[in-house]
Amino acid sequence: MEHLKRLAGKVILVTGANSGIGRAIAKRCLEEGAKVAVHGLNQSEVDSAVEELGPGAFGVTGDLADSESPSEIVEATVAQFGRLDGVVNNAAVIIRGRFEDTDAEKFDQSMAVNVRAPFLICQAALPHLKAAKGCVVNIGSINAHGGEAILSAYSVSKGALQTMSRNLAGIYSKQGIRFTHLNLGWVLSETEYVRKMEDGLPEGWPEKLDKGVVPRGKMTEPSEVAKVVALWLGDDSKPFSGTVLDLQQYPFLGQNPSKDEDYEMGK
Repeated sequence: MEHLKRLAGKVILVTGANSGIGRAIAKRCLEEGAKVAVHGLNQSEVDSAVEELGPGAFGVTGDLADSESPSEIVEATVAQFGRLDGVVNNAAVIIRGRFEDTDAEKFDQSMAVNVRAPFLICQAALPHLKAAKGCVVNIGSINAHGGEAILSAYSVSKGALQTMSRNLAGIYSKQGIRFTHLNLGWVLSETEYVRKMEDGLPEGWPEKLDKGVVPRGKMTEPSEVAKVVALWLGDDSKPFSGTVLDLQQYPFLGQNPSKDEDYEMGK
């Protein structure tokens, strides 16, 4: 049975869509019937992604660290498709380093790309989203709840993004614009696989992880994230707004997987 085209007739902008989670989201949106603006930083990578994704995909480039780029990206999307129904703020910069080693430049870059850019994209998209009664899905991180020792700037930026999602949901709910925030756990993107290999993990490392790290027994795939994003972009998720979802193997705030009964019994 062919799955329902929940996004038929809609135009969706996905930032950071030339690879990884963003590309999976763009692909799913296209499969659900949408037209998609595929944003990325590098022109050749965007062109390659658009060619692979096929009809309905349109490439747009822009450095989100530049305060002018968000409005330009939105304008290019509307110029191409004539409307804008949904935005997925997926692009992010992950700057690794201990708190004491994170200087002002690194902190500012994290905030510029991970918080300011989504803020300005939402501003630029606002009139179009009002006209379409559209929605925004912000891709956050479980690090927003505290974060890792080597991800202080990133964690702070994702906490700010979560607050922005709830703030805008409260402001614009009466105008029919919805905001959803998804906090992702550890996702097995191509970039993450390579990054961990560079950190010294062996080939096939995702299959060798301890259950205390991935309680579900396997890492989350980008395609799994994309299915959830498509649901919240579609009309089936109305009238919910301001929803914050933790997309981890299971909701674990306040839990220690190493103290889990199944974990202790070796299941």
